[in-house]
Amino acid sequence: MYKVAVESVVGSVDLTVNSLAFDSREVLPNTLFVAQKGLIFDGHKYIETAIENGATVIVCENLPKLFHNNITHIQVKDANEALAIIASNFYDNPSEKLKLVGVTGTNGKTTIATLLYILFKKAGYKAGLLSTIKIMIDELEQPATHTTPNSITINKVLHEMVLQGVGHCFMEVSSHGIHQKRISGLHFTGGIFTNLSHDHLDYHKSFAEYRDVKKIFFDNLPKTAFALVNIDDKNGTVMLQNTLANKQSYALKTVADYKVKILENQFNGLLLNMGNHEVWVKLIGSFNAYNLLAIYATAELLGLEKFEILKIISELENVDGRFQHAVSKKGVITIVDYAHTPDALKNVLETINTIRTHNEQVITVVGCGGDRDKSKRPKMGQIASLMSNQVVFTSDNPRSEDPDQIIRDIEKGVALENVKKTISITDRKQAIKTACKLANENDIILIAGKGHETYQIIGDVRSNFDDFKIVNGLLTELNK
Repeated sequence: MYKVAVESVVGSVDLTVNSLAFDSREVLPNTLFVAQKGLIFDGHKYIETAIENGATVIVCENLPKLFHNNITHIQVKDANEALAIIASNFYDNPSEKLKLVGVTGTNGKTTIATLLYILFKKAGYKAGLLSTIKIMIDELEQPATHTTPNSITINKVLHEMVLQGVGHCFMEVSSHGIHQKRISGLHFTGGIFTNLSHDHLDYHKSFAEYRDVKKIFFDNLPKTAFALVNIDDKNGTVMLQNTLANKQSYALKTVADYKVKILENQFNGLLLNMGNHEVWVKLIGSFNAYNLLAIYATAELLGLEKFEILKIISELENVDGRFQHAVSKKGVITIVDYAHTPDALKNVLETINTIRTHNEQVITVVGCGGDRDKSKRPKMGQIASLMSNQVVFTSDNPRSEDPDQIIRDIEKGVALENVKKTISITDRKQAIKTACKLANENDIILIAGKGHETYQIIGDVRSNFDDFKIVNGLLTELNK
């Protein structure tokens, strides 16, 4: 059990609280309220509202000038860390009662965490999942709002998993979640590092800071845990520098503890040599070979038998929105992928270009989200226009930004010789429809950026929008 670093206390500590909150609107009678300093809001401004709503304990970094009778104030140095530790203790430290494995990196987190959950379920275990797409408490599904939820939600969910007899949980660990101390107070059995590339530089300001935040996760792993890293990524060795955990590596290209070799790469799957055995898998591309190797290594480190792991790996299918593909009656291949970073887009297009015959076109539909890292936009435009036959630039989730300005930012990366390949259509459905009209038999349409998302955010309006359903519905309609 971790302890909160308390600087001072005003009031009685001999009292019981019934709930925790960091949002004053969620305070109930006898709640402990933690005043956090966020990027936009400062919880200290809502202490009075929290007290009016029933808070009896206030945890804060700055004590107020006026105190209330019968209200206990606890001053801490770091409210984010305090909330995480308090939440863990409040829910009886659930992460110590199951095997919790965290997955971090720029790409592959959702695929690895989700497929590990499925693998352990298929192996007969009760398992849990905390991912970008959803939360699973064994068979019970809950919607996810963040890659790494807030620390109250994490511990509440883990507590419910323990009550349901879950023995293994696989969790995406985002750089935001690490930096904001949402995972403080959690006991990890293992940590996985996938890779590191351009992402979230609107938040972290520099690539070095982004890398160092990821490293904190491995620095804090206990010596009883394992640290499994992709050693083909030069940042893999950085993650291992100060960790006390059992150091393990995986790779396709370099010497590592766990290796895989791609024997065949087709649109219907991969033939791999993994664990010195050949296995056919339904996933596609070298990036998925890395993902599957990380899954194999993790399962073995957690005690599963090699042949059982390989058998189940051969049965695994793509996660929604991750290289999710279909073939129309006209023979047009559609691929929907969450690729929203330059590296992820490059990986997907490299995979397509490796497998294709080059007698067909690759038509890419891509945009970039608003209110996010602007520096990656021209890089996305450069990669899409260089590696595709035709490109349609469009809206992703523009949020509060002007979608046309976002597209102009993307267009800046297009080399002069590739300008004729590109068109820009702000309306995403019209952009996808245009790609469908451009496609001939056996052509490949890649729709990148939103993947599993079933919505689009324009301004403050959130509307239903599912890339996979829309593109395949349009192709069916056009083929009538």
